[in-house]
Amino acid sequence: MTATSSHIGGCLCGAVRYRADGPPRSVVYCHCRMCQRAAGAPVVPWATFAAAGFTVSAGDIAEFASSPGARRGFCKRCGTPLIFREIAEPDWIDITVASFDDPAALPPQDHIWTESSVPWLRIDDDLPRYRRRRSDPSSA
Repeated sequence: MTATSSHIGGCLCGAVRYRADGPPRSVVYCHCRMCQRAAGAPVVPWATFAAAGFTVSAGDIAEFASSPGARRGFCKRCGTPLIFREIAEPDWIDITVASFDDPAALPPQDHIWTESSVPWLRIDDDLPRYRRRRSDPSSA
């Protein structure tokens, strides 16, 4: 993980700009079907930061309830997926790694929800892989 104390990013059209202060709690590749559908991509890398360190400096992030207990945020102008929040974990916010100005500063540490991976995409790395969440005992 990076030692940088803040990370800045935004959407494709530039209407939304944000800042995440502090180190990320984790950085993961998510292979779940909801992320696939929300992003239109086979996998989405996420960085989890303390919600208290996340600020929007320009524009507004539109949100919708993507499932019970979860909300996804995006730019209402260009549609760029930006955030994910679990209502049960209000102290944390997930931010799409690719929306940061320097996504290379946030390399993923593992893969989650690999049970939903598309068979035609192979990511050949040595990172740990979990069928579901890292915290799920049946996931390894």
